[in-house]
Amino acid sequence: MYLLGYDIGSSSIKAALVDAQTQETVGLVTYPEKDMDMISRQTGWAEQQPEIWWQDLCFATRKLLLKTNIDPKDIQAIGISYQMHGLVLIDEEQHVLRPSIIWCDSRAVALGDRAFEGIGKDWCLQNCLNSPGNFTASKLKWVMDHEPDVYDQAHKFLLPGDFIAMRLTGQAYTTISGLSEGILWDFNQRAVADPVLDFYGLDKNLIPNMVPTFSFQGEVSREAAEMTGLVEGTPITYRA
Repeated sequence: MYLLGYDIGSSSIKAALVDAQTQETVGLVTYPEKDMDMISRQTGWAEQQPEIWWQDLCFATRKLLLKTNIDPKDIQAIGISYQMHGLVLIDEEQHVLRPSIIWCDSRAVALGDRAFEGIGKDWCLQNCLNSPGNFTASKLKWVMDHEPDVYDQAHKFLLPGDFIAMRLTGQAYTTISGLSEGILWDFNQRAVADPVLDFYGLDKNLIPNMVPTFSFQGEVSREAAEMTGLVEGTPITYRA
């Protein structure tokens, strides 16, 4: 039996199969071979199209299965690692509303710095373990301020790994790990960081329901199985 791991980077998608007993890598595919396109409409901006991540993941998966000649029925579970701090916005039909503002985009730095002062440095460090800085919450605030039409259409926000899991399962969820990297998790209260939401004026309903970081997170849907070559019902059990 095998485990399938994905790494959703900003340069490429990696897909690897590991023998579940020996923990040896039996196949690895990187796609594309050249760096993925990055959109930079202004200095300090960095965006990517989430649907390109998904298309590349589908291609990488099929290439990996062909390369290893492994029966996808023998894949026990799927894990997803991903580029942190990115913002993906979807509507109620799970359509992407704008390019993802990715980890290296710096447009929201000033917003995060003001929030660090306004919420309180001690509170941020003690409860969220960091400044709001340039993380996901600040990026979402930037969209609210500068692209209100997009913000108003948004049903949920996702991290890059959440988006890939959604395309695999058809369900939009996040994790505590995802919220914590976005500076939206209060570790002391073990709950969503309401002071951050309140300071920014963000709608709490934009936060997806949560699943555990290490546990069952959903199954590969029929549509995703057709696109990737995986077997419908294969479980996703890790995301961070």
